[in-house]
Amino acid sequence: MGRYDQEMRSKNIAAIANYYRSGIKDTTPKIGIEIEHTLVYPNGSQVPYEGDCGAQELLKKLAGSFPEPMCDSNNIIGMAGKDKTVTLEPAAQVELSAGPFDSLLEAKKCIDNFESELLDVGKDCGIEVLTPGYHPTMRAIDLKIIPKKRYAIMNEYLGAISMFGICMMRGSASTQISIDYTSEKDCLQKLRLSNACVPIFSLICDNSPIFEAKPRTHNMVRTKIWQKCDPDRCGIVPKVMDKNFSLDAYAAYILDTPALVAKIDDIDKPCKKTFGELFADKVMSTDDIEHALSMFFNDVRLKRYIEIRPADAMPSEYVVAYAALIKGLFYNANALSQMELIFDNVSNEDIADAKTFLMQKGYASDVYGSPVSEIADELISIAASSLSEEEKHFIVPIAELVEHRKTLADIAEMEHI
Repeated sequence: MGRYDQEMRSKNIAAIANYYRSGIKDTTPKIGIEIEHTLVYPNGSQVPYEGDCGAQELLKKLAGSFPEPMCDSNNIIGMAGKDKTVTLEPAAQVELSAGPFDSLLEAKKCIDNFESELLDVGKDCGIEVLTPGYHPTMRAIDLKIIPKKRYAIMNEYLGAISMFGICMMRGSASTQISIDYTSEKDCLQKLRLSNACVPIFSLICDNSPIFEAKPRTHNMVRTKIWQKCDPDRCGIVPKVMDKNFSLDAYAAYILDTPALVAKIDDIDKPCKKTFGELFADKVMSTDDIEHALSMFFNDVRLKRYIEIRPADAMPSEYVVAYAALIKGLFYNANALSQMELIFDNVSNEDIADAKTFLMQKGYASDVYGSPVSEIADELISIAASSLSEEEKHFIVPIAELVEHRKTLADIAEMEHI
């Protein structure tokens, strides 16, 4: 079935675009944060889902702060609390989703409290809680997937494309920051600018010294994984950098992508049809749209907020520093104007090239016609000058990495020489 055979195509484009528009907020700018943690036993082996000292039991021990179980069939795969949830990723990585926060101090307190509680619970179970961007001791294929139906489907679908789908699901761990938009124009501008920043953010937040139980062979392991995982739904949204890109164009991209997982009678099932084909004669509901958007893993993903997704998992002080960088860049009109000058005329192809250069040469690379070190310095400076006096200090850990042209992965490598 082609797109022109979809009776409800125009209505579904409108439904998705209007869903995005419903995220417009005219309130105090807020920051959402997601951090993934890798669980291992002292010998480096995976913490499985089952067992007295497994990931499910660890979740149950967090019930004081996260009282509401989240289940898939009869299996607990997460716990919900006020303004935060803790969930299990495919290979039992523990993800904290918290916020949105009005202030970085509020974010820091929330994250620090969670980290302390998770470490204590882990210690009681003989579990170590780590925050590298990739599993430090095991190959992805040897990591078992938790019993969640969607993950089993995704594992088979993405694994058939390349090994990197397996690596993404089971081996990787990330930091994601979410920001708001105040108008359709603001949304599209922030989408363009955040996508232009993706290669630089990926370098600044590189924390994967190990890949598949061996020392990495290039910078930015996470970037390589996502390049090879599934071109249909990863990387850069097509034409997002074009000045005439629209929410309708974004909606059309959603409709023209294979669904991967379809919800049929509220049950997850594998699906190779596009969303447009699935809903050819039916207008998508809000639940349908939200499910569809969850099946996309772009570097920058639009929901009712903008998710900036290229960073590795990192220790909490660097997570907050990264949130400060993004807050300073994207919640100040002057900062946005300065970034427009830096990234004027950057294309999707330029971003793809920048990723390749940075994986090869890191801070020694030129991207967008300038040394990446100079661009990173400028972004740090813009963000720091945009933050309030009370929040400027939060950016320091990331700023110091940039100043010394080092990443957390570089430092980890040097410590093991």
